[in-house]
Amino acid sequence: MPPLTRPYRAIGLMSGTSMDGVDAAILETDGDTFAEPGPSLTLPYPRALRDAIAASLPGARALDGPRGLPQSLRDIEAAITHMQARVVQQLLVEARMPADTIDVIGFHGQTVAHRPDAGWTLQLGDGALMAASVGIDVVNDFRSADMAAGGEGAPLAPLYHLARAGATAERPLAVLNLGGVGNVTWISDADNVPPIAFDTGPANALIDAWTQARTGEPFDHNGALALAGTVDGGALAQLLDAAYFDRPPPKSLDRLDFSADPVATLSDADGAATLVAFTAESVVRALDHLPAPPRQWIIVGGGRRNPVLMRALAQRLGTKVVTAEDVGWRGDTLEAEAFAYLAVRSLKAWPLSLPSTTGVARPITGGVLHTAPARLG
Repeated sequence: MPPLTRPYRAIGLMSGTSMDGVDAAILETDGDTFAEPGPSLTLPYPRALRDAIAASLPGARALDGPRGLPQSLRDIEAAITHMQARVVQQLLVEARMPADTIDVIGFHGQTVAHRPDAGWTLQLGDGALMAASVGIDVVNDFRSADMAAGGEGAPLAPLYHLARAGATAERPLAVLNLGGVGNVTWISDADNVPPIAFDTGPANALIDAWTQARTGEPFDHNGALALAGTVDGGALAQLLDAAYFDRPPPKSLDRLDFSADPVATLSDADGAATLVAFTAESVVRALDHLPAPPRQWIIVGGGRRNPVLMRALAQRLGTKVVTAEDVGWRGDTLEAEAFAYLAVRSLKAWPLSLPSTTGVARPITGGVLHTAPARLG
């Protein structure tokens, strides 16, 4: 695709480690400082597909790498791609935008294994099938180039966080994404200092899995289960006794890197309360790896909807803690917007990651372009 003289109009698709559904967002952007969010849509995964993805995680983690996938994972990949193609089509209908008004789709895919220790990561999503299904060029496989160049492959949203932070006066600031896994982007009050980013620890993954196993609910609605419980200090100490928290960044996590075993004998409510405290304390531990304490924390992702977790963060961080909406952002679709933004940067061969965000040896671009059949030639 030749460079455009106008901003690109892109769709970003994100299905995170919470595995609860798909966020889709339209973004007009130059891939640099201009980023104007447009219509968005969030749809849950069908229960059967979510269960299939969850069941695939241990086997995916045990693979030797992302090549030569077993047929079971290929079938799930096709189902994910078809479902997310339907999300794109529904978004376009609701936004009253024909497909030919969209320049590119940033298709993150569903992470089923992230193994920086072994130098590979696996996001299920067939870019060529998506492009053929919706008739729009697609960029996917955002993380592989970073890992091939020595990076962690995650997190990748920091450059978008930096673009959205703009001229905010309350710097240094931290953008904390609480999905299945937590990650933080630290943004300096000096323009010439690059952002710092890394995964902080579990966010919603352990809490959601605990709630599902104990109550049958997919997540702790309004933190009600945790609110009824008491934090178990011994179990919390066991959870925090992990070398990961002392490791300096860059660093990133797989959803399965932490276990809820230390709370296994607790009541439903006490276990939930302890896991919420674990998430909050893991964020506090991140302060040890930041150059300066943030003046404010902007919370995005599903965790911001848990009032018990938000209260714990405010108490333990001791500074201003706000939601994405408090600063005019969209907390549910910010990560989808980020992959629309990164898709445009990929088209321009601009960096998607930096040494300070993933540990890559040098700023590096990434992504693989799949041209829609109708646009070939």
